[in-house]
Amino acid sequence: MVTEGPIGERIRIYRQRRGLSQKELAHLVGRSESWLSQVERGIRSVDRLSVLVDVARVLKTDVETLAGYRMAYAPNGQPELEGLEDIRQAMSAYAGLGLSRTPTSSVAEIASLTTEVHQRYQAADYAAAARILPGLITASDAVVSESGSADLRAALSVQSQAYVAAAKLVTKIGDGQLAWIAADRAVTAAMRADSDILKAMAAYQVACAFLKTDRIDQAEHVAITTAENFADDSPDGLSVQGALFLIGAVIAGRRSDRPEATDRLRRAQYLADALGYDGNHGWTAFGPTNVAIHQISAAAELGDAKLAIARAEDVETDGLPDGLRSRRAQVFIDTAWAYSQHRDDAAVVVNLMEAERTAPQALRYNVIVREMLRELLKRERRSATPGLRALAKRSGVLH
Repeated sequence: MVTEGPIGERIRIYRQRRGLSQKELAHLVGRSESWLSQVERGIRSVDRLSVLVDVARVLKTDVETLAGYRMAYAPNGQPELEGLEDIRQAMSAYAGLGLSRTPTSSVAEIASLTTEVHQRYQAADYAAAARILPGLITASDAVVSESGSADLRAALSVQSQAYVAAAKLVTKIGDGQLAWIAADRAVTAAMRADSDILKAMAAYQVACAFLKTDRIDQAEHVAITTAENFADDSPDGLSVQGALFLIGAVIAGRRSDRPEATDRLRRAQYLADALGYDGNHGWTAFGPTNVAIHQISAAAELGDAKLAIARAEDVETDGLPDGLRSRRAQVFIDTAWAYSQHRDDAAVVVNLMEAERTAPQALRYNVIVREMLRELLKRERRSATPGLRALAKRSGVLH
């Protein structure tokens, strides 16, 4: 019976005992081969209990043997953000069918609320964003259903941006299917509004939702096809196109495709240089610094911990626009992930504490952070990581 080593190593050993290839096991549990490869190499863990149960079933073993710890620490502890159910209900109201009665709001009022949701999201204040979104969704749906032809385009524009905000938040807190629905509605509204910028912004969220549900090929196709077919040299256009290449670089990293990740980062860098400053057009946070942050993320996805750490040491986030706390925290999260690949537990904890200091909720709803904390707890040496347990409790991993 295998009891030592990380979860990926145990999965690899049991897979080989069953005579299965990575491709075969991945297919049997409904995941991608690249995901399984990263699990077995220790770059990522299994982020949902349901997936771990499926893997254990196929490999003819029990969940706790694969997990290597008691199920009190099992990866089904992702907290659900308060207000998520209200968002689901709002998206099910269908104002245009008369199934809900919502006081009419003006396009300007809806646009103001949408701005606030984006600001809250970028500040990693997810709870506040979730409180605003249900009313925003129903109001944006209602204003579209009630608008005449003269002002319909403006109504559709704010509706698309409201659903982009919803897709961002729901992707972050873990509901990939709901995120895809929100992103799809953003695309539909953008197409009706006939806005290339809005269509590209919505396509970015579709790619993120696909990535969240491990539909990597679809995510890559949407992101890169949209980026390569997009032509707009305005600040908004450069920023949205650059953001699409950045998510494409992360996707390539997840597929362990270093040349493609490098090329997409290069193309994003070209656009950032053309923009010339750290901006936040289209709520993308795009600019030279965000490209540098994604270089760290891509290196961590590729399992190149040394490069990720080196790049993190060179990044200065002071130039980012005010309020982008989640982007600043991401540097520390990716650096912690790189150090975890080196099994430098003390450095992992230090960087996660810095991320928490920058944006506390960014830790609580980050799957990779929760994976790292669980792995650290399994091999805990309290003298080396004195703050680990308190951090895990604040992040919801320990109760």
